[in-house]
Amino acid sequence: MATVSIKNLATAIYESSCGKEGKELDVLMTDCAKLIADKHLLGKSEQLLSALEKIIDKEYGVTRATITSKIKLSTKIKEEVEEFIKKRYKTKEVILELKEDPNALGGIKIEIGDEVIDTTLRARLNQLQNYLITN
Repeated sequence: MATVSIKNLATAIYESSCGKEGKELDVLMTDCAKLIADKHLLGKSEQLLSALEKIIDKEYGVTRATITSKIKLSTKIKEEVEEFIKKRYKTKEVILELKEDPNALGGIKIEIGDEVIDTTLRARLNQLQNYLITN
């Protein structure tokens, strides 16, 4: 018997639920829950929800980013980062998760999926150190 991948299951759930509502959607979600339990995938529920979120975000043009900085960012900086992300990723909407790191030296680190844009002072010092060591 073939194994069911989380990505394929998330895609199947999303595609089968499009356009459904009310009782029809309730029945579908009940069937999905039974399938997940039967395939012993309840322990993978966070991964499944994450995969569904990625599918929905892609469908609706949403990009999620995590921004880490030493201090709370001003509204102006948040708006500038949102515009930068919208242009770079050609997306309609940006959802930011803001984190404060008291150990950061300054600057910000932006994480979008697997990409990291690190403009912190620590990263720049590491770049300088690597440059000085290799040259």
